[in-house]
Amino acid sequence: MDAEAILGRLSSKGYDIVDINKADVAIINTCAFIDDAKKESVDAILDLISLKKEGKLKKIIVSGCLAQRYKDKLKEELPEIDAFIGAAALNHSTERFSITPKHYAYLKICDGCVNNCSYCVIPKIKGKFRSLDIDSVLDKVSAFNKAGVSELNIIGQDISGFGLDLYGTRELPQLLRKIAKKAKNIGWIRLLYLYPHKIIKELLEVIKDEPKICRYFDLPIQHISENILKLMNRRISKREILDLIQQVRKNIPEAAIRTSVIVGFPGETDKEFNELLKFIEETKFERLGAFMYSREEGTAAYSFQNQVPEKTKISRFNAIMSAQQKISEENNIKFLGKVINVLIDEKKDGLYLGRSQYDAPEVDGLVYVNSKKTIEAGSFVKVKITDTLEYDLSGEAKE
Repeated sequence: MDAEAILGRLSSKGYDIVDINKADVAIINTCAFIDDAKKESVDAILDLISLKKEGKLKKIIVSGCLAQRYKDKLKEELPEIDAFIGAAALNHSTERFSITPKHYAYLKICDGCVNNCSYCVIPKIKGKFRSLDIDSVLDKVSAFNKAGVSELNIIGQDISGFGLDLYGTRELPQLLRKIAKKAKNIGWIRLLYLYPHKIIKELLEVIKDEPKICRYFDLPIQHISENILKLMNRRISKREILDLIQQVRKNIPEAAIRTSVIVGFPGETDKEFNELLKFIEETKFERLGAFMYSREEGTAAYSFQNQVPEKTKISRFNAIMSAQQKISEENNIKFLGKVINVLIDEKKDGLYLGRSQYDAPEVDGLVYVNSKKTIEAGSFVKVKITDTLEYDLSGEAKE
């Protein structure tokens, strides 16, 4: 999303966006959220430095969170870098240079975070929570609608808090109704990153009432133990999490809930981990991602006692993912024989690859589609599900 905005502005100013082998200047958009992301970013920077030393690049610009957080250190250790520009600003430009498939797009409606979870460095990198004003958001929606985007993903670190800084109230439900009216040519509107403690009844009603909004709830709970939730500063209790899940499934029975959990948080005992594992096995989330706790300097949890050994983190991570694999397989079997709407992303090895409304781009499962007719990427097709896998579905396109 940020990379597309940067490239869009450069393209509008007359710069040619080319393959790295033909480039004079390389811009790398980095992440510094966890150790793995930092390592991946640094490795990519080193690759570019090698190209520069070989005379294949003239300039290297490092942007994004790594530059924002470690600018002085990077300047000292990597003198080959020509400029650091930090995290991209939340701006009102509708310019876009697509590096994702053209039939879906990401629209960032807010940036930053005020939740201050004890393990998270985002507030230090991104700063205070900021929302785009409603008119600017709608201008962007109109541009995507005109471009014929099939799926619009509404994103931000905490979109459920949209409007608090500008209007003093959570305006996401009202915004979504306005977006739906502006998105006549857009098939799906997907909401990503809804913080559980900010979900309000009106938001559930909007998702239920608006057919364009995917029945897909991305609710990162992170844990279920009362003690760990408090240590994480999650501002929500176990009881409130259980009630929220019950509300979603009662009001929108066809909904898919995606969540994320962290294992190996400082102080997590075997008892508390087993409580989390049992909760996952009983709740049967349609989608789930697990992460091993990453100790990040500058966060409150960095100095917590009882850091969990890496070996234990790995064991707990594997246990969670093994349980979720079985749950996903059970959930998928329910689709056998059903006809569902599928958005086609591409064709590969004779099969069309698509997604249901329950699958976000790049993070969830696929639907493998057989079709006698040619289907263009970005098209919606009715598919009868004939087989299921652990995370994916397979079916035949209806004539």
